[in-house]
Amino acid sequence: MNQAIVFGEIPGIQEGHHFNNRREMMIGGFHRNWAAGIDGNGKEGTAAIVLSGGYEDDVDKGDIIIYTGAGGNDPNTKKQVEDQNWDNRGNAGLRVSMDKGLSVRVIRGHQHKSDYSPSTGYTYAGLFSVIDAWEEIGKSGFRICRFKLVYSGSNEARSTTESIELDYSDREKRRKAGTVVRVIRDTQLAQDIKKLYNYECQVCGTYIKTKSGRYAEGAHIRPLGKPHNGDDNPNNLLCLCPNHHVMFDRGTFAVQDDFSLIGEENGVLIIHDGHQIEESNLQYHRKSHGYQ
Repeated sequence: MNQAIVFGEIPGIQEGHHFNNRREMMIGGFHRNWAAGIDGNGKEGTAAIVLSGGYEDDVDKGDIIIYTGAGGNDPNTKKQVEDQNWDNRGNAGLRVSMDKGLSVRVIRGHQHKSDYSPSTGYTYAGLFSVIDAWEEIGKSGFRICRFKLVYSGSNEARSTTESIELDYSDREKRRKAGTVVRVIRDTQLAQDIKKLYNYECQVCGTYIKTKSGRYAEGAHIRPLGKPHNGDDNPNNLLCLCPNHHVMFDRGTFAVQDDFSLIGEENGVLIIHDGHQIEESNLQYHRKSHGYQ
């Protein structure tokens, strides 16, 4: 751990590289922690993680990984015996990497139960981006920190990105290495919500004036898709300015059932008479970001 943390690719170690043991991974700062699965801290970020079968809640779908944070795990039974928290240096580091857009090296070990794991040793799976972080109750009944990582390496044969509904047929058809970290899903429902509020943010009441008119963003309270399974429904949508959209998605603030704001924002959410919000969606957002 005397080595400086290094983000991104390490010269001489290509995707698919095989390590016989953890000590080999420490050379050149590829993964500096011999025992821990996360190489990072809450100040600089996380540079690498190892999937080694130590956490029962991990989900590995190849290019998409739902990763369980560090802490509260019995190394013998692989079960959670205590709650996890965001103060853990590894968990804090992954959140920093998410906010700063830092790529994370992912390594799979032979003990990791996945079709993508090697039969022996450890294999470098490539660079991934942390695109989401939340809390939930794990299989053993304890609170765990969860992270969604998406492959963002340069191997075009397997590179995946989230799709964007808006598609312009005359745009240049080019693929760039990397992954889309933030996607604005501009559905008709989102447009309707924004029009209802005249494109004014429900938190601060402001709007952005562009050459083509007012601008705001439709924000889902409970995120769409797995593992959150939120609905694309008006009762799960807010009209927010870009700043408050990012803050809300990152859990910087949350909304109580009475629409009062908690966290880094105060006051009350602006609610139009024609807009009904499902309380369970607000409760899910608060729970996933540690507000209850």
